[in-house]
Amino acid sequence: MKYSANVSSSRRKNRKAHFGAHSEARRKLMSANLSKELQARHGVRSMPIRKEDEVIITRGVYKTREGKVTSVYRKKWVVHVERITREKANGATVPVGIPASSLTITKLKMDKDRKNALERKSKNNEKKEDATMSNVD
Repeated sequence: MKYSANVSSSRRKNRKAHFGAHSEARRKLMSANLSKELQARHGVRSMPIRKEDEVIITRGVYKTREGKVTSVYRKKWVVHVERITREKANGATVPVGIPASSLTITKLKMDKDRKNALERKSKNNEKKEDATMSNVD
């Protein structure tokens, strides 16, 4: 059921918006879950993935492999992780693209912008929890 008049429930329009998204929108769409320890520490479930975050791969052929993010390739919707490579037919090694949704962030690269984003997100989560708990009687 559709709740908001401003949002389309058409599959066609949603796919167009997703795959035609500009780089800044793709940053947010390419988010990954935080590990349980980070979720408990920061009170946030997921964050947009970024170069130099440490991650563990949770799905696919490379499941359970860990490494540092070497690049976030927004145009192709993939993340390149350190030491996750394959060999081409001509002998060259190339990084394997991993979808951001198949990763879990185990260590965040912190700077002031990231710290502000975590604080902002955790405040919003606290407000939502208070609102839902006030309805319980």
